[in-house]
Order: sequence, then C-alpha cells, then structure tokens
Amino acid sequence: MLRFAPSPTGDLHIENLRVALFNYIVARQRNEELVVRIEDTDKKKNIDGKDQEILDILDMFDIKYSHTVYQSENIKYHRQMAIQLLQDKRAFNCFCTPETLDAQRAEAKANKKTYRYDDHCTELSPEQTIDNNNPFVIRMKKPKGDITIEDKIKGKLTFTPDEIDSFIIMGEEKFPTYNFACAVDDMLSDISLVIREEEHMDNTPRQAVIRNALGYTTEIEYAHLPKIADADALSIKSLFEEGYLPSAIANYLISIGNNVAKEIFTLDEAIEFLDLEKISKSSVKFDISVLKNINRQHMSMLDDKELSKYVGFADAQIGALAKAYLDEVETLVELRSKIEPIFKTKEIPLSYKENTDLIKDCIKKAPYFEGYSEFEKYVMTETGLKGEDFLKPLRFVLTGTENGPDLSAIYNGLKDVLMEVIK
Repeated sequence: MLRFAPSPTGDLHIENLRVALFNYIVARQRNEELVVRIEDTDKKKNIDGKDQEILDILDMFDIKYSHTVYQSENIKYHRQMAIQLLQDKRAFNCFCTPETLDAQRAEAKANKKTYRYDDHCTELSPEQTIDNNNPFVIRMKKPKGDITIEDKIKGKLTFTPDEIDSFIIMGEEKFPTYNFACAVDDMLSDISLVIREEEHMDNTPRQAVIRNALGYTTEIEYAHLPKIADADALSIKSLFEEGYLPSAIANYLISIGNNVAKEIFTLDEAIEFLDLEKISKSSVKFDISVLKNINRQHMSMLDDKELSKYVGFADAQIGALAKAYLDEVETLVELRSKIEPIFKTKEIPLSYKENTDLIKDCIKKAPYFEGYSEFEKYVMTETGLKGEDFLKPLRFVLTGTENGPDLSAIYNGLKDVLMEVIK
C-alpha cells in the first residue's frame, strides 16, 4: 500500500500535488492500494474544512484512493508504542526545560556547531524519573550505528547516529511528533513505498529508527522527489483561479525533471510510461510559460461541449467558438474574457456606428443561413456595404472587438444565437 499524507493546516500546494500524483501513478503500476492519510494531530494548526478541500482537489485530478484515514484516530496506538519503547529502554523521559535547551542551542550557534541533544536525561534512574514532577517529553535513544536508506531517486543515503540524535517522539502534552506518528501509521497501514518531498529526507532515518526499535521488520522503500524551485509555495487553488485545467497541471508536474514519452499526455498515459527511478535527482525549476503552453493544448483536447462549460455554457457550438480563440489565449480566464463580451451589450466606436446599425437591422430581418458565405453575401447585398466598411462593423456587431479569429468561425459558433448576440 502507498499513502498520500497531507496536513489540513493550509492550502494544497504544487509540491504536495506532485507527491499525490506520483503516489497514485506508482500505486496503479504496482497494483497496490493508495490511502489518503490526513495528518491532523496538530490541533492548533488545523483549519476547519481543509481536509475536505484536499479530498475535493484530489477528485478533480481523478486521483483515486481506497479510503481516508485521520491520524488523530491513531493517538491511542501512538501512546501504546511510546510506552513499549520506554519499557524496552529504547526511549527515555526527558525533563530538560525549554530554557536549558535554548541556551544549549545558542551556545552551539555561537561556536558555529550543529546543535545536538547532550543526552542529559538518557540514563536517569527510576527514582529520578518517578520523583520528578517537572513536565517531560519522550525521546528516542539515538542509534548506536549508521542508518542506511536506499532511495529510488537519490540512491544510497547514510546517516550517522549524531545526525539522527536523540529526538523527541512525544511532546509534553503527550501527543506524537510528526516522525513518531508517521512511523507508527506507516506500520499500521503496512505501507510498502513512501513517495514524498525531499525536505522530509532527514526524517526518514528517524522513522527507520522508530520502526527498528519497535521490532518492525517489513522493509519500506523510499523515493524523495526533488524540490520545485521558484514555485513560491504556489497553491492549486490559485492555479484554478488563474484558469489552469487539472489535466494540464498534472501533465506539467509529471513532466518536470522527468524523462517523459511525449510532451502532452493524460494521467492514464503517464501510468504506462513513468519510471520513478529515472526522475532527476536535482531540483527542478517551475516555469509558468511551459505550463501555459501545456494548458492551451489541453484546452484544445477537450470536446467542444466540455470546453463550453468552462466559459459558462453547455453548448458544443459555443465550445467550437471558444476553440477559435485558443491561439490568442493560454488560460481559461483569458478565454472567458474573449467569450463573455460577445453576449454583453457592446460599445461600438462612433466611426463604425452607422454601419453597425445597418448590419444589425439587416440581421434581424434575415433568414437563417447554415454557412457563413451565404450569410455574408446576404448581409452585404442588403446593406450595400463592402470590404472594410462591411467586415470591421460586422466583427464589432458579433464580438464587440476590432480583431479576432476568422469571421466564419465566429459565425458558425453564433448562428443559432444571433438575436441574443446583436441585442
């Protein structure tokens, strides 16, 4: 089983979504289930409704998963495991005050050294522990030897005991830290492969130490995706608001830093060719211009009726009209800015007012024409207008603008709603 483990403490960002996409793809490739684990143990930071918002976004990207688990529901197991580690002397109660630890950190910084816990409380006697009424946290004892992780993207990663340190697994309020909850939950769910951002790479050996201390012997594989540079914590909501299609966003996030079979593809096609071990080991740069190009091509891939829904209609002819504008736009917002004025009251320049009035009156009296050429011939004959005296005013009548796609494409999209357009 694979897992996607977002936190309901803020918006889903592009690096989070890329993790979800890769977990979904690899789960499909391996014929394993994908579980969504909402990591909600930090009650102070949780935002109401963010969990459902995350699930809704996954649905928009067609990321299917078997079920949802809330980490807070496993608190009793986290505490039971902590007690076991204390009993086995693989963990210890730490009574060091925040002031003491802050002073040690400041001293390490002044000496230009990396701060490490000094293991002051590691070997407290039972009497020292029982008779101590001060608040305490629970720390794992640092390992005696190196911890080596085989990462599918980064290769072999080795961490020394000092790098891992005697880290905290339960806070003073007896809630698990990220690493402890994550390690226990991965055990409970029998996770086989963890795909996540490389910022979690230093957490991986700590989670391995926890599982080893608990006697968990099932191997968990890892793959840490390289950072997306210049992304500025870009949220998926903001990309939707700017007019990017889910299919285009997915296409782009799967492509960057990856050896893809072709430039434009669907999520189902990515399942066929993605190779996790061929992903770039280095950070990848976010390039909005590439995303815009991909977005335009995905808009063109939509059938006409589906595209029309993104501009406020459910009509294949309006969708065909919208496609005529795709050479001029890159996002759905830009596309709507082209289509919406067509159906609003138009401001006609004074220099065109006389001719546009003639054309409007003619169209109101005209019979229905299936093709543009017959329509054009009729209106030109009835109004006596020719050349630019005819074409530019007609464009203003139909679109409210001076320039745009070929008039035949515009007419074909509007011929069934002409009376509404020329009002």
